[in-house]
Amino acid sequence: QVQLVDSGGGLAQAGGSLRLSCAASGLTFGSYDMAGYSQAPGKKRESAALISSGGRRVYADAVKGRFTILRDDAKNTIVLQTNSLKPEDTDVYYCTAANIYGSVYWGHGTQVTVSS
Repeated sequence: QVQLVDSGGGLAQAGGSLRLSCAASGLTFGSYDMAGYSQAPGKKRESAALISSGGRRVYADAVKGRFTILRDDAKNTIVLQTNSLKPEDTDVYYCTAANIYGSVYWGHGTQVTVSS
């Protein structure tokens, strides 16, 4: 059974940082593209950052220069380091894993709240 466990969310002040983590199990982690999606209430989920199975990184324009996504294939984890946080970064952040065969898995999400 595939599991993605999101953690690390919480409350931060504007300008602060949070380190979001995702621990995966039950899948061949190294063959999956991993991403962090964000979702505000009433809005659809949008990709904030992606790291491919080969290590290529893609960031949404809104987080470029502030967020960094990393993966550790030995530990089956990804980290989304969020710096210089803004109130508009307040969202639920979800880890997702996807492979070339169309398999997609989601974590349960972790709440990030940034106060001004």
